[in-house]
Order: sequence, then C-alpha cells, then structure tokens
Amino acid sequence: MSLLTNVMDHSLDEGYAEAAARRAEGGTGLPGRLRAKLGLAAGLLLAAVVVTLGAAQARISAPTLAKEREQLINRIESETSAADSLQKNVDALRETVGDRQREALEEHGGDKAELVSLLAGATPVRGQGLKVVVDDAKQAKTGGGGPRESSGFSDTGRVRDRDMQRIVNGLWQAGAEAVAINDQRLTSLSAIRAAGDAILVDNKPLVPPYTVLAIGDGKRMSTAFQDSVDGQYLHVLQQNYGVRANISVEEDVRLPAAPSLIVRTARPQDGGAAGRTADTGKGTS
Repeated sequence: MSLLTNVMDHSLDEGYAEAAARRAEGGTGLPGRLRAKLGLAAGLLLAAVVVTLGAAQARISAPTLAKEREQLINRIESETSAADSLQKNVDALRETVGDRQREALEEHGGDKAELVSLLAGATPVRGQGLKVVVDDAKQAKTGGGGPRESSGFSDTGRVRDRDMQRIVNGLWQAGAEAVAINDQRLTSLSAIRAAGDAILVDNKPLVPPYTVLAIGDGKRMSTAFQDSVDGQYLHVLQQNYGVRANISVEEDVRLPAAPSLIVRTARPQDGGAAGRTADTGKGTS
C-alpha cells in the first residue's frame, strides 16, 4: 500500500514538475543550472577574447619596443665610447701637463729639481713609510646626535672629513714627506671636504675604508703620530665611536703624482727663481 501511495503522490518526475510549474506561472526561462553553465561559458569566452586581444596587441607592439630597446642600447654604447675617448684625452693631457711641469721644475729648480718635484707632488714617489687604514664603525648609521654634532655632523660612527684632516695633518707633523688618501696624492693646495656623507679630496669622492699612505721613516713616524694630539684624537674615535683604524709600518710605499697643480695667485720671482705657491707649508684644510 505504501508503494502505491508513493507512486500516486509522486507521479511526475522532478524535472517535469518544475517545467509544469514554470508553465503554470507563464514563465519561459531556462533552468537554474543551465543558466549558471551558460553564464560560466560566457565569462570564459570573454576572458578568452581579452587574452587574445592582449596577445595581439603585444605582438603588434613588440617590434616597436624592440626597436626602442635597440636604440637605447646603441645610445648607451655610443655614450660609453665617447666617455672612454674623453677619458683617454684627459689622461693624455695629464701626462703632457706633468711633463711640462717637470721640465719647468728642472729649468727653475736647478740641482734641486727632484726635491722640488717631490715636495710639489708633481712626480710619483716610492720609499718606506706608514700605512693608516681608517673605516666607519661596524654599526655606523645615520641620525642621532652627540658631541661630534657641533659642526653639523651627527654622532653616527662614520668617519668625517675633519677626522681625515686631523689624521693627515698629524702625519705631516710626524715627518711625512708625501701623503696620499686612496691613491689621491695630497699637496699644499689639496683640500679635504664633505658633500653630505661623502668625503671629497680635491673634489673627488672617496669610498671607505680610507687608506692613508705616508712616505718617511716609518717607525719614527708611527711613534710620533700616535703620541701626537692628532694620534690621540684617532684613538678617541676608536674608543668612543667605534671607528676602526689600523696603523702599520711599510717597507715599500708607492704614491702617484698629483693629478694637477694649479697655482691661481702665486707668480715666479723676477730673475727666474722657482715659483712659489701662496701657501707652501704642509697641512690640509
């Protein structure tokens, strides 16, 4: 009986019942599942159209981009070649200027030409000496404040231009006959300055660590420098600010010639005497 009752109560399939209900309501829409499938298909079709258009656009613009990239590469290579050519001209002019300077020193310096050339920094030099390597503290960072901020720099553990000034002046005072920082030869006309956090020697930026080479009696110069006020200043930088420094006596030190010696105000004395600069004393400001 229960089976007969179930058949009588559910004589129509669910799909037929749903269709009959829509017809009774006067609707002609599609089933929900079919609508969902059609919507998914339409979305996939739209995505395919977008991807196809994007690929076509990329294919069309690819030659233009490739051409622009090639032009940029050619421009970079051309500018690099021009810069190399200019650098060669600069090097050649420096050699010519150096030769003329040496000739002038020999003409006006007489038997003291070599000594004058050495003191003026116009010729490369070699001999025993001292090596001082100075570097920023390991934890150096920007910001902060402290006792060293009085001249506009913060207490950061970074080596400053005035620190290098004192070190170089201390080496001159200790008996150095020639000094260079990172292969930049110093003369009586040299200047150590700062541009932001960068240290400049004769307007050329240096990168730490800063290697200071000084020619002279290495052992005597080392003792004199470390006992001087400037040597004690370097020791304070190590102890209080973490600045790293190492001093060693070297048996063979080689220094290049100064790149240029331009005297703007001094003139040779009458009678062919050797030219003198306005400031002939050692020291770097």
